Amino acid sequence: MKYNTTDQKIKVGIIGATGYAGVELLRLLLSHSYVEIAALSSVSYEGKSISEVYPNLKEICDDVLTNEEEVLKKSDVVFASLPHGLSEPFAKKCVEQGKIFIDLGADFRLYDEKDYNEWYNLPYKEKELHEQAVYCIPELHRPLLKDKKIIGNPGCYPTSISLGLAPLFVNNLAVEDRIIIDSKSGVSGSGRSLSQMTHYPDCNEAFAPYKIAVHRHTPEIEQNLSGLAKRKVTITFVPHLLPVNRGILSTMYVDLKENNNIDELLSLYKEFYKNEKFVRVLDKGAIANIKNVRLSNYCEVSLHKDERTNRLIVVSAIDNMVKGAAGQAIQNMNIVCSVPEDTAISMITPSV
Repeated sequence: MKYNTTDQKIKVGIIGATGYAGVELLRLLLSHSYVEIAALSSVSYEGKSISEVYPNLKEICDDVLTNEEEVLKKSDVVFASLPHGLSEPFAKKCVEQGKIFIDLGADFRLYDEKDYNEWYNLPYKEKELHEQAVYCIPELHRPLLKDKKIIGNPGCYPTSISLGLAPLFVNNLAVEDRIIIDSKSGVSGSGRSLSQMTHYPDCNEAFAPYKIAVHRHTPEIEQNLSGLAKRKVTITFVPHLLPVNRGILSTMYVDLKENNNIDELLSLYKEFYKNEKFVRVLDKGAIANIKNVRLSNYCEVSLHKDERTNRLIVVSAIDNMVKGAAGQAIQNMNIVCSVPEDTAISMITPSV
């Protein structure tokens, strides 16, 4: 599917438009010069306008929320922002109708059904769909997108971690079985539904890890790193809930196989990402910070060497709602629809 002029609009629909990732998709797509919003669905708010749910959209987008079938019928590209286990039927209908389906949930992220069953306690009901699907962090998997109709959009933690570690694993510089990853996410990463952990009195002025060594993004991270290294990689992954709305900061501790100095490693990283607009490798001494990527599709990476232990400390920062979700999904759509990759996602973070 190619859209070479802004006169030929991509008709886009969003299933699950009132969740945080869904409305973030809408916010970005409203400024997309190649896109026309075809339909928005919401189980909880069907019949209401999207601006009733999110008043910041009043007189900008007042579309009435409909059902999933209307989204499928009216759209060329369907984004689904749903809990795991719900996307396969919609993906199947899109494939049958020759439409593109981009899943922001977890259903098309893992290639091995055993991993999905182990970590999400569900089987693949439509196994043939998974053979047709592709998982894509554009900076790492862009060539795999060609002619694909089902795209598994990566998770937020795996995006920050995979982009932070990719040059090391592609170049066989890391000890694969001694990777420790410490990540922090803003509360929007938990979704719009309230839980005790994200209840304001519990998360305000608090900071703690959760799902220690059992978080569901673990197999996705290992899948990505193993693919880059072309050998099995195992990690220790500990996420934390940060009392801010947005952002992911991942700090990764990697034992090096050789005594590479920091200048060599920085040069390697900058060469690896030299053609990637949305990855910024910082100069020596600078430190990645979620403030510098807020509301943007950028990933910021900084490198730090512990000379005493020959350990590299990689810090990666993204906005979990943009590069970690909606922005990356639009980036994938832009590629597969052959429009400029940075359309609608090239904004930079505010200064204050």
